[in-house]
Amino acid sequence: MTIQVGERIPAATLSYLKDGVQTIGTEDLFAGKTVVLFAVPGAFTPTCSARHLPGYVDQLEALKGKGVDRVVCMAVNDPFVMDAWRNSQNVPEEVYMLADGNAAFAKALGLELDASKFGMGVRAQRFALVAKDGVVTHLHVEAPGEFKVSSAEAVLAAL
Repeated sequence: MTIQVGERIPAATLSYLKDGVQTIGTEDLFAGKTVVLFAVPGAFTPTCSARHLPGYVDQLEALKGKGVDRVVCMAVNDPFVMDAWRNSQNVPEEVYMLADGNAAFAKALGLELDASKFGMGVRAQRFALVAKDGVVTHLHVEAPGEFKVSSAEAVLAAL
């Protein structure tokens, strides 16, 4: 079942690269903060690289101005891929680039996507959510093949 507005973010562990592979639990990531989490089907994929991630980088200060403490990009990739994508896109350290390597968090949210027919296995759907102290206040899930409601601009308008 897909997570809904008003529900608490489920417990999960995500990873990132900084002096080796590190992990962060969702409890720590969301506790006491207003967090925008956006998920992409895959690092380096066309829409994700050309529009989704760059939009959040471009709108980082505007999001902070609306009270957002953290902006998190998540993909079902490994932390090495997420770090390479960060570097190729010149993403500032302020944007958390987190790997959900086995799609455990995407599945816990009920927002996984079976991309097996494209040779990509299970991935995260394209979505964005806002959570305050771990409780979802906004949820924007894209229809298959769309890029409208999960953009940085759409999230800003909702805030």
